Amino acid sequence: MNVAVPDRRPRTAPAAALRTAQPWLSLAARLVLAAVFAAAGWPKLLDPDGTLRSVRAFRLVPEMFVPAFGYGLPIVELALAALLLVGLLTRPAAAVAGLLLIMFMIGIGTAWARGLSIECGCFGTSGGTVVDPTRGYAVDLLRDAGLLVLAGWLVARPTSRFSLDTRLGLGVAAPSRSQAGDA
Repeated sequence: MNVAVPDRRPRTAPAAALRTAQPWLSLAARLVLAAVFAAAGWPKLLDPDGTLRSVRAFRLVPEMFVPAFGYGLPIVELALAALLLVGLLTRPAAAVAGLLLIMFMIGIGTAWARGLSIECGCFGTSGGTVVDPTRGYAVDLLRDAGLLVLAGWLVARPTSRFSLDTRLGLGVAAPSRSQAGDA
């Protein structure tokens, strides 16, 4: 090391590492959410009667809205999965996914608080009774909370690798030349 020449390396190594890793972390968040919403939506689409039973089991949606909710939910979940998979409209898709996750958490929490012993129907189950609802509800809430963190990450940092948003120039603007030179 030459003591005559001052060390001009930036001291923000963690920030630089995060900047480098962020598009990859956002890609991972996109793919996890896409897989979960596809895994949740597909069985519901194939079993609309089971989906309607699940919606009714929560006793939160007025009966007149159960069919619209039950038939619409898998379509919304699959549309979100497709958008997140290809990285198109990532921020709005993540925001809607986050709102759905909050809605699911409220539903599970209120079912737990009211002492209902039902499966959440999250992945196409029929909303039947369960042996240990406390453990099931806790696991469902923790899973949804983790997914909500991923959705929040994507709302805050939607730019990711291999996304149509980036390819089409949508979303966050590319850094200017002066910013790119700083990186």
